[in-house]
Amino acid sequence: MLLTASRLCAQELYIFTEPASNMPTGSLGARLNNRFYAMEHDGRYSYRLDPELMWGANKNLMVHLNLYASNMYEQGFKFEGGSLYAKYRFLSNDDVHSHFRMAAYGKIALINNPAVLKISHTHIIDSTEHVEQTTYFSDEINLDGNNSGFLAGTVATQLIHKLALSATVDYVNRWDNLNSEKSPYQSNHGINYSLSSGYLFLPRVYKDFSQTNFNLYCEFLGSTSLDNSTWFLDVGPAIQFIFNSVSRLDIGYRTQIAGNMLRTSKSQLLVRYEYNFLNLFSKK
Repeated sequence: MLLTASRLCAQELYIFTEPASNMPTGSLGARLNNRFYAMEHDGRYSYRLDPELMWGANKNLMVHLNLYASNMYEQGFKFEGGSLYAKYRFLSNDDVHSHFRMAAYGKIALINNPAVLKISHTHIIDSTEHVEQTTYFSDEINLDGNNSGFLAGTVATQLIHKLALSATVDYVNRWDNLNSEKSPYQSNHGINYSLSSGYLFLPRVYKDFSQTNFNLYCEFLGSTSLDNSTWFLDVGPAIQFIFNSVSRLDIGYRTQIAGNMLRTSKSQLLVRYEYNFLNLFSKK
């Protein structure tokens, strides 16, 4: 029954959001997040490397530590900063093939990127070289490497056999980036929200612990500025493979389907590998 329960939870390991459930107590997880962004100002693709450590402190509390490095704001690849995320599960109604859980979460990010994206363009006029600098603003508050700040919110997750549904809502606040002034034209307060679904497609019948899981996901993620009337809504379809119930491979594509908010990028490809060391800090 315990093994079956762990398999049933697999379809709520969402790609772009976190569920209300936590990883096992005393376990340590390591992720390597690879994010490829289509930049709005010139159409080029930038790359962000995002290594992540996760710790299951107890059955109700888990903590994530992320580091960020990318070439989004400069031509070279540079270290950008880090973030700390914590989630506390305060409600759990569990049954054999279903459960409903709720959790509160928060995140703090300290990032060393410029407040705005500045691109230099070189023009030759009458045999003379002229350099023109264009500034691109973003009202999106992205704590995954773009902006310093904090957020706080709540998540609810419902599991029904092979289908898992989850919803989140949080308040996010932009701070000044490290060694960089905050632009007065950008939004500093916002509300984020999401609706996620996951379905356990394979295996059809559970036989043993080493079977590979194949999960399908579709997530809707949005944000609304509290400083102006801008907003956006993204869709994020994804697939996931879980191996031996301890490691997983995620491939997801997120893109904007509606909205009017100024953003650095409106689409991204995420490729993630995760490995979990179960009961690493167990007292037993």
